[in-house]
Amino acid sequence: MGYNMNAKLVERRHAMKCDDALKNRLKRAHGQMKGVISMMENDTACVDLITQLKAVRSSIDKTIGILTTQNLIQTIERKFNVKLDDINEAVDLVVKGK
Repeated sequence: MGYNMNAKLVERRHAMKCDDALKNRLKRAHGQMKGVISMMENDTACVDLITQLKAVRSSIDKTIGILTTQNLIQTIERKFNVKLDDINEAVDLVVKGK
């Protein structure tokens, strides 16, 4: 009988609580992608398509950063039974570079 490495990974996964702001951010990116497809169907100039695709990529990259930091916060709070307050400024520094 072999050891199943995936079984351990599944045990460690917990449901992620995503707030409405994060879902709305992703919905906006989805809308941008629909817009890019429409632009392609209307033979928009390549430079304009690239500009819009870069905006979509930036939006998704920021969403990934926010999702990752929110998951980290939730994991720490769950594992150590603590509530992390006043962390938004630090998260903004990491995710948004502000």
